[in-house]
Amino acid sequence: MNILAILILLSHYSFGQDKLTDYEMNWPEWRGPYGTGIAPVGDPPVEWNENMNVKWKVEIPGRGHATPVIWGDQIILLSAVQSDKKLATEQPEEEPLQNQWMSPTETDYIHEYAVLSVDRNNGKIRWQTTVREELPHSHTHEFGSWASNSPVTDGMNIYAYFGSHGLYCLDKEGHIKWERDLVRMEKLMSFGEGSSPILHGEKLIVLRDQEGQSFLHVLNKHTGEDILKIERDEQSSWSTPFIVEYEGNTQIITSATNKVRSYDFVTGEVIWECSGMTRNVIPSPVGADGMVYLISGFRGSALLAVNLSKAKGNITDTDAIAWKYDHDTPYTPSPLLMDDKIYFLKVNNGFLSCLDAADGKIYYSSEKLEGIQNIFASPVGVEDRIYITGANGTIYVVKHGPDFEVLSQNILEDNFHASPAVIGDNLYLRGFKYLYCISEE
Repeated sequence: MNILAILILLSHYSFGQDKLTDYEMNWPEWRGPYGTGIAPVGDPPVEWNENMNVKWKVEIPGRGHATPVIWGDQIILLSAVQSDKKLATEQPEEEPLQNQWMSPTETDYIHEYAVLSVDRNNGKIRWQTTVREELPHSHTHEFGSWASNSPVTDGMNIYAYFGSHGLYCLDKEGHIKWERDLVRMEKLMSFGEGSSPILHGEKLIVLRDQEGQSFLHVLNKHTGEDILKIERDEQSSWSTPFIVEYEGNTQIITSATNKVRSYDFVTGEVIWECSGMTRNVIPSPVGADGMVYLISGFRGSALLAVNLSKAKGNITDTDAIAWKYDHDTPYTPSPLLMDDKIYFLKVNNGFLSCLDAADGKIYYSSEKLEGIQNIFASPVGVEDRIYITGANGTIYVVKHGPDFEVLSQNILEDNFHASPAVIGDNLYLRGFKYLYCISEE
């Protein structure tokens, strides 16, 4: 590339950055600044391995599938660190056979629920704060962890949610400012917990769907006190809420088995609702341009595109549902909404589909990503490409567009359930053992 071309590229990139807010320039929540899985600017590597384009990697204590959040030069991670303290516990009753099929993880060791800050420049751990130290109250899924809820930050404070083990607000130096015990949840069949908190303005939103009474909490982010506590007629779900602004009003969109619901951000009243999801809803909603997309894929397939201009009251089987799709939808990974296209994986497998977000037109369906057996991380998009992370350390880069095209297949020596994060020209991958910075620097 000649000097003139480089200068033009840099000026274009800088201009784009100047137009972005601080929130957009960072990765403040688990699905990025827009909650849709995209980074507005950036150009991470397309190819890498353990010996190429790894700027640094650092071993992270404990285990956690929470996606890192990033602000400035600080990467925030959550982890459950097993201590050497063992509790004598009563022999549990024989579990139902269906629970045994799930191979739940259990322990009789005390765990430290930790928030870590990693320097984005060199991968060094700056601080590690243990917010609680206790025995995990229940099993978790064999593919889960006791730190699967991703944190969220506004650049001033860090909000770390460990589900039944508490909600915490920390400052940038790792000091606890407030904490809330939102009481223990009972999740379906030892599946564990996973819904992440989100921020909007001065409020922190936490969804707690379980086998007992379910709630949507809207809290004061400065104090942790409830502004709204909304009862929900729902069973266990793991989806994270999605915030959408439409015609001057803010809506909190939640996706669950009984119903998809939109709540008024101020009053908590239901604006619209509908049925249509499968059981065990895990993927989070996404939306843009007056549309919201709901998706799930456990023992069935469901994708609903909701036109917000028509969404009022019970919209089941009305023209507020702009289009539906009932094939090859994801069980665990959330969809990626990028420009005018929506991408999603089949169940937890390496089969990728791409549809037109406006009308559901199929660009391609269930294209196989060879070498990947399981995918629990959600895809992310930046520039003209999509990053898809397999549990076995195989990471694909696929071209963004109507035609399926693999740009690269990359392999790292770790396992991955956490979703990637992107800042500028760097890709961050949190594995079972290591945190990687993938960069050409």
